[in-house]
Amino acid sequence: MPQPLAELLKLLRSQDSSSPRLTWYGPDGERVELSGRVLDNWVAKTSNFLVDELDAEPGTRLLLDLPAHWRSFSIALAAWQVGCTVTFPAEVASAGAPGASPAGPHITLTSRPEQAEGSGTVVAVALPALAMRWPAQLPAGALDYAAEVRAHGDAFVPMTEVPASTAAILRADGTVIAFADLLSAFAAPTEAGKRVLVPAGNLAESLSAALGVWQQAGSVVLVHPDIPVTDHLVSMEQITGP
Repeated sequence: MPQPLAELLKLLRSQDSSSPRLTWYGPDGERVELSGRVLDNWVAKTSNFLVDELDAEPGTRLLLDLPAHWRSFSIALAAWQVGCTVTFPAEVASAGAPGASPAGPHITLTSRPEQAEGSGTVVAVALPALAMRWPAQLPAGALDYAAEVRAHGDAFVPMTEVPASTAAILRADGTVIAFADLLSAFAAPTEAGKRVLVPAGNLAESLSAALGVWQQAGSVVLVHPDIPVTDHLVSMEQITGP
């Protein structure tokens, strides 16, 4: 793994690893809290799923057609840990080719699998916070992330080195953010050690904010737009940053 990302994941699993790193407030009133150790566990399981089931490797193009959510954050970190080149839905739309990145994704993880025809291997991601499987019949050939990922190992050992020049993010205009620059060019700057409120809006923007918080040893409170951010919530979660 390129050094910046490797250091970030090491921080999550080893520095105050029992402390919360990601707290999710969902639209049905659910609250899910992941410590650094638990978040790293989900990232490892997902990385193993991508490699073992989907043959993902450095340079595999992966479309994240998902909203900001604790699951999509785990999936994004796993994709980067494997060395995948990630594209986001807004980038796809601006390229004028809904459902495919400029070069076409090899893998699409989506909460709307019925709309993902022609997007490589399709993986349906259920969004209810503790969903154990996709709640309906899947399109032919689609895989169920929630049902599949739990069977995979809790530790990830990369078998292939990810060159630092590999594209971590592919923009619609063909420009890239390489793995060597992922944190410096994509992560939003923030103060050290803060517990930061991150609105669950556009996935790329929310991930950018979260990466910035985590690389400063902070903690993220990710709040769905339907959940009002009250003074009580801010106080209870000990939020110290915007």
